[in-house]
Amino acid sequence: MASDIEIAQAATPRPIAQIADQLHIPEEALEPYGRIKGKVNLDWLLEQPIRDSARMVLVTAISPTPAGEGKTTTTVGLGDALKQIGKDAVICLREPSLGPVFGMKGGAAGGGHAQVIPMEDINLHFNGDLHAIGVANNLLAALLDNHVHHGNALDIDVRRVTWKRVLDMNDRALRDITVSLGGPGNGYPRQDGFDIVVASEIMAIFCLATDLDDLKARLGRIVVAYTRDRQPVTAADLKAEGALTAVLKDALAPNLVQTLEGTPAFVHGGPFANIAHGCNSVIATTAGLRLADYVVTEAGFGADLGAEKFIDIKCRSAGIRPSAAVLVATVRALKFHGGVARENLSDENLSALEKGLTNLDRHITNIRDNYGVPAVVSINQFIADTEAEIDLIVEHCRVRGIQVALSSHWANGGAGATELAQMVAEICEGDTTPANAPHNSFVYEDSATLWDKIESVATTIYGASEITGSSKVRDRLRELTEGGYGHLPVCIAKTPYSFSTDPALKGAPSGHSMDIREVRLSVGAGFVVAICGDVMTMPGLPKVPASQNIDVVDGQIVGLF
Repeated sequence: MASDIEIAQAATPRPIAQIADQLHIPEEALEPYGRIKGKVNLDWLLEQPIRDSARMVLVTAISPTPAGEGKTTTTVGLGDALKQIGKDAVICLREPSLGPVFGMKGGAAGGGHAQVIPMEDINLHFNGDLHAIGVANNLLAALLDNHVHHGNALDIDVRRVTWKRVLDMNDRALRDITVSLGGPGNGYPRQDGFDIVVASEIMAIFCLATDLDDLKARLGRIVVAYTRDRQPVTAADLKAEGALTAVLKDALAPNLVQTLEGTPAFVHGGPFANIAHGCNSVIATTAGLRLADYVVTEAGFGADLGAEKFIDIKCRSAGIRPSAAVLVATVRALKFHGGVARENLSDENLSALEKGLTNLDRHITNIRDNYGVPAVVSINQFIADTEAEIDLIVEHCRVRGIQVALSSHWANGGAGATELAQMVAEICEGDTTPANAPHNSFVYEDSATLWDKIESVATTIYGASEITGSSKVRDRLRELTEGGYGHLPVCIAKTPYSFSTDPALKGAPSGHSMDIREVRLSVGAGFVVAICGDVMTMPGLPKVPASQNIDVVDGQIVGLF
């Protein structure tokens, strides 16, 4: 069986100008990055109105497992399938971080015969966007320390510097460090640390900004430290927002690539959903809504993290809404949630499957009932799936009034997802509300307190009975409210592997307690981050990292996936 990279390398990509032609992008608005990649000129793009006919489809999934679910693969397969049934479609994906590429999660280009290409470029350096975000983040850190070194006119309290440096790699050794050692010439020693690039507030700002001016304004609002009398110090106070915008200017234009079947794809921005808001850029998503009738996009990890933030943060901020949601599940993953060990997932086990369906049910309830979005379940088919197992899932969903499509896009490309495409198209064609109308069903209102917002997500979406927090956490939330930030939405950072904060709790645990360990203000991005459990904003590499399998043989990259 050919690997993902072997399938991708065997393809013959179309020139990027031909892909742009499908979206009626004129030659002068296409900025090629080589023969098969490009960016779309931002000035031209923002002059195009969002189509009244445009409809957005959100692809999300059950809680992730080591067995895999195939959310990105389904996004690509659905986009190809919509094209096959005659629809004008584009897909919008996130850019991969090098941390998981060399670690254990893998890339973000799909798989099998449902991929975006060139997958090696996309999964490695791509068009340099993540590099630009890392440079901007670290430029701000350097400017802050430089200001303190040269007299500290803003009276910054070096004990209350909140801005961290970033690196696009999993490196646990950098989580907590001491900087500025070596004497007065090197600055004031203090405790510091690194996050991964995708956890940077600048990544969130990049993905939520609507244009260059909005980007600059958001960058200026970043709070980097506090003065000795506890007043916030912003990037604008350091006169940094102009330089940061200059670093990010070219990166802000969305990247245009293609699927194996030549469907246009925007791949732009890449925050993780476990530690950030988990969606590709608003600019890329609205680019799709300006240039196509169907926009298929995804949100990170399971619906409890990805779909929640997609709607409560991205849709709220951008004033857009999905017409339909696709909930991806596999027989293998559902059996894992039912208690089956990874090595036994290929064995038929109807009782474990039925037990694991509680995870699917919770996600269906969240999407359909709590957010009011019509949902379709897509069973991402594996060879070992038995007819009895498939029938069990289909009947289970039928009783709950949910349509189910059996999809084989990994093996068959768009042709393997046409049933899913027909279901999605039927829902979208019955939706008379445009995609750029505000979504009207959120888990919490803007007027709720920050504590109540976190509690609403925990109890409504995660099934928790309560949230807890130390006096330090409660005091921080109170300070943020008194500082004028209480109206902001919340971004919960937690393990993606369970509805709880304990990754070992599978299925749909209820009645658990969710402890808030730390609170961070991301005022430029426009949300408050609540860090829960043991989740890390700088991950580590596994014992056997994926990098051990990656090589270059005869000038060709091998072993990428």
